Amino acid sequence: MKKTLVAAATLAAMTSIAHAQSSVTLYGALDTSIAYFGNQQGANRSGGTFQMEAGNLSPNLWGLKGTEDLGGGLSAIFKLESGFNIDNGRLGQGQRMFGRTAMVGLSGDNTGSVTVGRQYDPLIDLIQPLTNDDSFGPTFATPGDMDNYDNSYRTNNSIKYTTPNFAGLQASAMYAFGGVPGSVASGQTYAAAVAYNHDSFGFGAGYFHANSDHGSAATFDGLNPDASSFAVDSVATTGAFVSANSMQIIRAAADYSIGSFTAGVAYSNVQYNNYATSFGDQNNTKFNTGQVFLNYQVTPTMLLGAGYDYTKGSGNNVTVSYNQFSLGADYFLSKHTDIYALAGYQKASGNTIDATTGNVVAAVASMGDFGNDASNNKQAMGMIGIRHKF
Repeated sequence: MKKTLVAAATLAAMTSIAHAQSSVTLYGALDTSIAYFGNQQGANRSGGTFQMEAGNLSPNLWGLKGTEDLGGGLSAIFKLESGFNIDNGRLGQGQRMFGRTAMVGLSGDNTGSVTVGRQYDPLIDLIQPLTNDDSFGPTFATPGDMDNYDNSYRTNNSIKYTTPNFAGLQASAMYAFGGVPGSVASGQTYAAAVAYNHDSFGFGAGYFHANSDHGSAATFDGLNPDASSFAVDSVATTGAFVSANSMQIIRAAADYSIGSFTAGVAYSNVQYNNYATSFGDQNNTKFNTGQVFLNYQVTPTMLLGAGYDYTKGSGNNVTVSYNQFSLGADYFLSKHTDIYALAGYQKASGNTIDATTGNVVAAVASMGDFGNDASNNKQAMGMIGIRHKF
């Protein structure tokens, strides 16, 4: 009897310790709307379209994340996150089970964290929070999300180190293995970013480079011409360039808050190198983007925002430019549920490369990061939606 009581007490103590030293959290977000997109290109006809549009403030997702205290300020960490479309139930990110994130690693209070797996790059971790993406998502994003403003793309086979936060200063670096025999550079990705946040001011900058060997070994989703594996956000905007042998992204952003107002500015430079066209594949094209936004916290439960985006492409007969205006309103019914209204307008001008033929063609509009390409150079959109987080 005594042995039984001792064993039971020991097991209870061990269970209590395990619960105190480790945790697993289930979380997620559900977001959809009724939307209108003008001049939308269809398979058989084009025109204004009323439709359901999912993932407008937050992507639809569910995930598991956890930590285990290993002692001495060191913890094991993991995160598994699955994306899906709430309107039809389909998996996102190329039908991957955990297409948004699948990583495991170690984190130290004084040493930072090292994580491995399928992850976001350092520019998303440190620069995106300084933009309006966290507040209003794709409506304020760069056309086609070519600079990964809206974190559409992840990196496979990656190892990432992030420093501790030193009085608001933090840095991160990542490397992804291409895994091609005899060619270390094929498919590899590397990136680094640094950010400083203090009181009402924040600033960040970073550099990203990815190789693809013309799509055959890319670790980065954004260099993948096989739409069955991973759909391009906007065929009209970036579809012709994802066959590039390599690409680079340079990003910088800053924001400042005063009272109920938050203002932000951002810049990005995206360069696609050696992509296929009807006149060869040794082609280079750059896209430079400047963005500004202003948010007004009307009440603790209501946020208003406005933004402007200008993107200019150049090189290899590309002369396209995109002028984009964005508006957003978000009202919280509770801590976990909010309703929102979003609107935008984009005008495209100049020439770009056609994704199907590889020829130079007149550019068409594609508002934000929705991928609902227009049939001409203008597109307006508007939506009313609801989001619930758990």
